[in-house]
Amino acid sequence: MRVTWGRFVIDAPEDAPLSWGGQALVEVLAAGFGRAHVSQRFADTAIGRGLRYTGHAESRDGNFHELRLDQRDAGSGLAARVTLRSAGGVAACQATTTLTNEGAEPILLLGVTSLALGLGDTHPIADLDLVSGASEWLGEGRWTRQALRDGLVPDLGLLLHGQSGRGRLARVSTGTWSTGSHLPVGGLIDRRRGDAWIWQVEHNGPWRWETGERLAGAYVALLGPTDIDHQWQQWLAPGESFTTVPVSLAVSSQGLEGAVAEMTAHRRHLIRPHLDRAELPVVFNDYMNTLMGDPTTAKLLPLIDAAAETGAEVFCVDAGWYDNSAAWWDSVGEWQPSQTRFPRGIEEVIARIRGRGMVAGLWLEPEVIGVHSPMRDKLPDEAFLQRGGVRLVEHGRFHLDLRHPAAVGHLDEVVDRLVEQLGVGYLKLDYNIDPGAGTDLEAGSVGAGLLGHNRAHLAWLDALLDRHPGLILENCASGGMRADYALLSRMQLQSTSDQQDWRRYPPIAVAAPLSVLPEQAANWAYPQPEMTDEQIAYTMVTGLAGRLYLSGRLDAMSGGQRRLVGDGVDTYRKIRGEIATAAPAWPLGLPAWDDAWLAVALRAPGVTYLALWRRPGATPSVTLPFSQRVTADALYPRGLPAWTTAWSPGGLTVTATGDEPFSARLFRLLPNELPTEGSL
Repeated sequence: MRVTWGRFVIDAPEDAPLSWGGQALVEVLAAGFGRAHVSQRFADTAIGRGLRYTGHAESRDGNFHELRLDQRDAGSGLAARVTLRSAGGVAACQATTTLTNEGAEPILLLGVTSLALGLGDTHPIADLDLVSGASEWLGEGRWTRQALRDGLVPDLGLLLHGQSGRGRLARVSTGTWSTGSHLPVGGLIDRRRGDAWIWQVEHNGPWRWETGERLAGAYVALLGPTDIDHQWQQWLAPGESFTTVPVSLAVSSQGLEGAVAEMTAHRRHLIRPHLDRAELPVVFNDYMNTLMGDPTTAKLLPLIDAAAETGAEVFCVDAGWYDNSAAWWDSVGEWQPSQTRFPRGIEEVIARIRGRGMVAGLWLEPEVIGVHSPMRDKLPDEAFLQRGGVRLVEHGRFHLDLRHPAAVGHLDEVVDRLVEQLGVGYLKLDYNIDPGAGTDLEAGSVGAGLLGHNRAHLAWLDALLDRHPGLILENCASGGMRADYALLSRMQLQSTSDQQDWRRYPPIAVAAPLSVLPEQAANWAYPQPEMTDEQIAYTMVTGLAGRLYLSGRLDAMSGGQRRLVGDGVDTYRKIRGEIATAAPAWPLGLPAWDDAWLAVALRAPGVTYLALWRRPGATPSVTLPFSQRVTADALYPRGLPAWTTAWSPGGLTVTATGDEPFSARLFRLLPNELPTEGSL
């Protein structure tokens, strides 16, 4: 039997488990069962092999088509349901697996795939490239594309041995910085055929994805927390169920960019409806290279006026507003406005923001309580993550456990007070610590305790937005350390980095749309009075490559400098609607950290926006291999020396002018049937 569902085909033989491309659809590692074939991978598990098809059903859930695939393993008594959800017209699906213990004895789960799939024998390992991303503070989204046979998955002669391999290529993230070391997004690309698969794990905590070689070809397994990686175990008593974290998969026959386009469309269906999606307002934040966590009324009022005159629509007061001193790191948690920073109250500052026609915003780090905070003794110990009865401490902070009603009640009081009493309409929710493996309080394992907290965190965000549906939430974790679609399906924009060096930010901005929607990717643009006009344009183009996120001492700039910034803001406001429909492309390939030329294209219906940066060591010209003739028009900056362009069968050649070592331009490309030559 075979179940065909859009682009996805599931085989259902009578004497074997449901499979996708030769790989069992569900893999379960449990104590007392283990693997049927010894290995280090989440494949060929005993329960996975023992599952047998029992039925399937289709339904609609709003814009999503839903397919439920049911199996049961007689040996363990576990029933497994895989639920696939796909929006109409998009070659992508979201998947979860739910296990129910229908047996008579409890079962200790050690790892459950959200989705497992194979690529089949038509896509040999020798033809496949792996796309994966590394990430760290200040260096987010460093992507590579590498052939699997190029040192990743060696040719071991499996056919001669008649067995699948035992190793695997795994990417694992621990703790709660879900994008702090590796990215939960990955892909396999068939270089010869052009077929591509892109996946993402949608969890605000630990995860694992892996690939490797089986006799039937390449396989992929996507998981949340596991025992071997994250100290996660889950007892399942008779009648109890467990559901994995969601994951998504996109497929295309048009290579990497085709699969990313499908995933981009899929992400737009995943995210919560919100007015911000239509408006995409320009945010000014006072932190980066500006007030740096030291706001006062005297510093803020002229900055607010300058931001409003430049075109900002949201003004966010970042860190420091809640403390009377500069040493506030380990005293946060009460979130009451400082009286010394704001002698007439923070209300004066918020009134000025709103009086200038902007939404007022504040920075908040809700999940932590400083070790010297007044709140440390106002909440019970049970409201904090702990091990062995001791509260966990990381960098001078305790970590709230949002499974506890006192922790949730505290955060609800804070947010409701800021929104209802102060009139705040924007919150930057930061997250600057990682508590590690989790908590053993009221949990069968440390990892299970953390998973419970992770899910309670999502429930808190859902309830917050239900109460305040117009409130805009920015996701931040020391920049981009927790940029996953468990959070980004709920929150409206994502800080892509804490990188303060405007020269080093472009590769982060170029890479961001591979894992974050362009309209959610908040790239800092922080022009300063001491910058040249080319340098101001350079940092502004970085912001224009996604969701413009502005900072800088606008109040100290000359009139000409402020006009240059304002022109960039006006440009963003004209194109933001099309950015919200665009899919990313990389005409110069995925960016390397030290590339001299960097480019990202955002392709919307009928128009493409191209951001291009030139850095030290670059040749004067660069050719972008577009297959279609285009008319190139300079959008930003217009008042600086023009970059020349020429079309040839090899693509669009752009030549920079001037000797400035750092320069950038934003272009609009329109289809044109005639060869074009002109100026950018």
